[in-house]
Amino acid sequence: MKILVTGTAGFIGFHTAQQLLNAGFEVTGIDIINDYYDQNLKRQRLVNLGINITGHAQQQYTSTVYDKFNFYFEDLINAPAIEKIIQENGITHICHLAAQAGVRYSLINPDTYIQNNLDVFFNLIKAANANGIQNFVYASSSSVYGMNAKVPFAETDNTDRPVSLYAATKKANEVIAHTYSHLYALPTIGLRFFTAYGPWGRPDMAYYKFTKNIIEGKPIEVYNEGKMSRDFTHISDIVDGVIRAIQYNPATPYQIFNLGGKSPVELLRFLNILEEKIGKKAIINWQPMQPGDVLSTYADVTAAADKLGFKPKKGIEDGLGEFVAWYRSYYK
Repeated sequence: MKILVTGTAGFIGFHTAQQLLNAGFEVTGIDIINDYYDQNLKRQRLVNLGINITGHAQQQYTSTVYDKFNFYFEDLINAPAIEKIIQENGITHICHLAAQAGVRYSLINPDTYIQNNLDVFFNLIKAANANGIQNFVYASSSSVYGMNAKVPFAETDNTDRPVSLYAATKKANEVIAHTYSHLYALPTIGLRFFTAYGPWGRPDMAYYKFTKNIIEGKPIEVYNEGKMSRDFTHISDIVDGVIRAIQYNPATPYQIFNLGGKSPVELLRFLNILEEKIGKKAIINWQPMQPGDVLSTYADVTAAADKLGFKPKKGIEDGLGEFVAWYRSYYK
């Protein structure tokens, strides 16, 4: 197996690449390190993989830590470059984790979602089909369930009513994957992630912003009186599911799996746990429900458990404690 991991400077991409490399797999990484959030954090993730990008970035890097890892500083919108990377590295499996993330950001900058989540996805899946890729695993999202009132969310539930452009692009990825699987028997696996969190996380996520502001004594914004819940999933469990999906040999070409913690947490309880781990009370600014937000997420992971052997292990208290410890260490 020679695995291409896109978005290797990103949160899930970094952890996935690191786990694959620690397990002895041969990995090729790609990222353009955009400025959606702190680029220094993205660069530092890569430093942990033996890639040091400073000043004017070169196109290709060889890891100083892992002898089976090389990295390309490349924009995935560049289809000919992606095709060349796949061919030159003899890629057999693709794990496509790069995307423009964020529900609220899609309200103010929609164009980047079309390019980075639709055009790029098409470039990757077209190249996968043209080069005989054995398994095309890609990141979807729990956001595709929209305002689904039935809980827990199952892969068979209706996902035709997304409430954000971000969710719409992820739903579109699944539809395109289905078409390629149907027409060309290309094995595709979409993974609907449920609120991934943990060390080296994304600064735009609530748990990260809450931690920062509580430590610094600044107010946090809590929406809808805190009457929301999320199926928080620790990054170690997410990555376990991703790697199981990469290695899975599907009986049918098209598969979708939920990857969630299986235990939704109400926002106020989540906040209380975070205050306890930090040792400080939050200053709260109450805000109304935001456009594009959903009231709750809750994953039915039966299919992932049956077919992938997926079983989330890290609880929210241990997970948040681990994140706070990392945050204090990273930011001194």
